[in-house]
Amino acid sequence: MARERKRRRGRRGRRGEAEAAASPTVEQPVHRLPVYEILNEEGLEQIHQASMEILEEMGIDFYDDEALAILADHGARVEGETVYLDRELVAEYVAKAPAQFTQLARNEGRATEIGGNHICFAPVYGPPFVMDRERGRRDATLQDFQNFIKLAYMSPYIHHSGGTIVEPTDIPPETRHLDMVYSHIKYNDKPFMGSVMSAENAADSVRMAEILFGEEEIREDPALISLINISSPRRLDDRMLGALKVYARARQATIITPFILSGAMAPAAVAGTLAQQNAEALAGIVFAQMCEAGTPVVYGSFQTNVDLQSGSPVFGSPASQLALIASAQLARRYNLPFRSGGHFTSAKVADAQAAYESVQVMLPTVLARVNFVLHAAGWLEGGLTAGYEKFVLDNELLGMYHKFLQGIDLSEEGMAMESLRTVEPGGHHLGTPHTMRHFRSAFYRADLFDANPYEQWIEEGAEDAYARAHKKYKEMLKAYEPPALDEAIDEELKAFMEQRKQEIRD
Repeated sequence: MARERKRRRGRRGRRGEAEAAASPTVEQPVHRLPVYEILNEEGLEQIHQASMEILEEMGIDFYDDEALAILADHGARVEGETVYLDRELVAEYVAKAPAQFTQLARNEGRATEIGGNHICFAPVYGPPFVMDRERGRRDATLQDFQNFIKLAYMSPYIHHSGGTIVEPTDIPPETRHLDMVYSHIKYNDKPFMGSVMSAENAADSVRMAEILFGEEEIREDPALISLINISSPRRLDDRMLGALKVYARARQATIITPFILSGAMAPAAVAGTLAQQNAEALAGIVFAQMCEAGTPVVYGSFQTNVDLQSGSPVFGSPASQLALIASAQLARRYNLPFRSGGHFTSAKVADAQAAYESVQVMLPTVLARVNFVLHAAGWLEGGLTAGYEKFVLDNELLGMYHKFLQGIDLSEEGMAMESLRTVEPGGHHLGTPHTMRHFRSAFYRADLFDANPYEQWIEEGAEDAYARAHKKYKEMLKAYEPPALDEAIDEELKAFMEQRKQEIRD
């Protein structure tokens, strides 16, 4: 069996080279800029000490008997469902997690680095609705789910296929995780996420990854990264804990993320929110290491504030930006990869509000060197809707950030002294040898943003970015060609899915 897995992996590797040549190049950016920080060492230590006080004196609830037993066996104090972790225990187990890891992709050239100076952009996650300019807002379907996977595959600036990009409401909820994981495998060759709705769903995800990559291979490097949300304030429910145990024991990566709205699930204060969030994230990370020492984990943060007049979440707020930057510092303090940010907005369509709010969150995300950016494309309506036009417009911004992250080239070519010497005062650099060498790559060119004169814009139909994005996503889906998938692996996946669907129905 192991020999057969290696043989399959070899075929995938050779195919990967051909596929990479036939589809857009994916270059995961490396952060070459100074990392922006907002807290000094004293402030960072103050947040840390407050978090330790929460863990030691207030505790975190774990709603799972086996989890409570594991925590007790490893030295935690357990009283009922509440777990108390002393700071020495926290430090010991957090130190067991790797600072960086590689997530496998079925196209080996698209394996993704998580941690260090690497940044990974992944699509929106979780909306039950989709919308576009022509059909408006509607329930998401499996076809929509697959469409967004295809768009992510075709983007050179999205490095990850994501997870529950949308919730396909037209297929049974008890088996839809199988169709979703299979769609990621079938229609994309980048890394993807597993299901976390239950331990059983997680186990199915692991088994499908084993079929695709091999049982031994995914224990060496994870094939799955999965989102484990903590139900703030200070509790982990049985479903999330069930999935977390499965993934940790299979050495698959998890993103431990408190879901916090300041003013509702945390204090109406950024510092207090950070202390609570840090305690919750560390509790989940410690538990993962108690299940399986060395299993890859990502320190996650999903924080914004509520409007204290209406109770609605606010995206792009100054409070969320401050918390994001400080959270990145905390993750680096513990030597852990960090997840946060995205193109967040409360807007219902891809309008000016959507653009302003999205950039307000994404720029701090990039400057703070977030390693894994979920919701990097497609987010609308506070996460309730995935927008087709928003997806491709966000993609334009991701292209800009790729260029921005390269920093300033100070090499001989970057200084361009040759060109400076040859152009006389009052002349121009159009057509110089240096310009001709770099005219395609020197500056980022956004296809969906118009920089032409007003008269030309009128002559060409006076389309705004929303209209251009509508055409763009449709053109992309029409031009999509799936990456090849080994027939034997495909048949094995289908047989497993049919077996599991029958078992679940019975």
